[in-house]
Amino acid sequence: MRVALITDGIWPYVLGGMQKHSYYLCKYLAQKKIEVDLFHFNQSTYDISKLEFFSEEEKKFIKSFIVDFPKSFPLPGHYLRNSRNYSKLIFENIKDKLPSYDLIYTKGFSGWYLIDEKNKKNIRCASIGVKFHGYEMFQKPPDFKIKLQHLFLLRKPVQSISQKADLVFSYGGKITDIIKAIGVKEENIVEFPSGVEESTLAKSIKSVNGKIKFLFLGRYERRKGIEELNSAIKLFFNTSKNKNAEFHFIGPIPETKRLLIDGVNYHGEIRDKIKLQNLIKQSDILICPSWSEGMPNVILEAMANGLAVIATDVGATNVLVSEATGWLLKSSDPYEIQSAMDNALACGENEIEKKKQNGLNLISKNFTWEKLIEKFYQRFF
Repeated sequence: MRVALITDGIWPYVLGGMQKHSYYLCKYLAQKKIEVDLFHFNQSTYDISKLEFFSEEEKKFIKSFIVDFPKSFPLPGHYLRNSRNYSKLIFENIKDKLPSYDLIYTKGFSGWYLIDEKNKKNIRCASIGVKFHGYEMFQKPPDFKIKLQHLFLLRKPVQSISQKADLVFSYGGKITDIIKAIGVKEENIVEFPSGVEESTLAKSIKSVNGKIKFLFLGRYERRKGIEELNSAIKLFFNTSKNKNAEFHFIGPIPETKRLLIDGVNYHGEIRDKIKLQNLIKQSDILICPSWSEGMPNVILEAMANGLAVIATDVGATNVLVSEATGWLLKSSDPYEIQSAMDNALACGENEIEKKKQNGLNLISKNFTWEKLIEKFYQRFF
């Protein structure tokens, strides 16, 4: 069996949730001894030709095709134009190999030109599937500028590519609803979530001990809701009766976005995996107040480490977060975030620990890559 995996980069050569999904998809297909032609590019200081983040056995089944992502002067729409040009370069690299594939899996805009060519009947090949991370351009934007980008730049090409593809991959939850709403037939939608490796699952949850430790984990990005979270923390310390809590931020948060409040701690960006995992495990509740999402790796990883979760009901978040595993917010409103914090403190240590254990059990049962790739294998091979 042979698969073409056409990507907008893989982790850690390119950072991002979709890139991490691509890395694990490639890794576990190779473990199933499926030949993978990987089309990707590099935005890191690592030597991409070595593929050093795969094992020697995995690399026997991976053939790497490096296609540099085009660069241009940053005029309005430059990313979209560059993405279209990248998809043309991909097509030139893959067109002679098309008859050899059993499945073609494309990420984002990377298969744009290829999908157009098949739609025009200029080529014949196996089914082409496309996966856009969270269809964020069809979710609620955090500000007017981003709303204009969604309306006038991104929605039309994303809808067109999705309608023309043979298959559309979805993380599930509200993302599947979006895909249906933009005109993709239900029979063409394949729900394929993200996950964690079994080896990273916590053996047990940490008991709540003393102050409740809330955690935000990630980079600064407007749609991640850090401004709203900051407002909620200020409200919490100004008005909440029970202040038996600490707040911890892990990630490259700019100094201008940091709160100078006792009980709010910033750890910066942590690249050491063991140090990061240990710090996550010391926390109790992850807060993910995003305006839009796909299936957040940060939630998967937090639950795999035994944390309960407060998160907005966007993207595929509701596949993971429920009353059983945490608190699902209707919006990123600071008052709603603060209310969830208060509810967490009011529910008591036993209830928090129950939610932690439920989350860990959910990930262990349904969201490990070992289980996900088996379902994928049975579906397509």
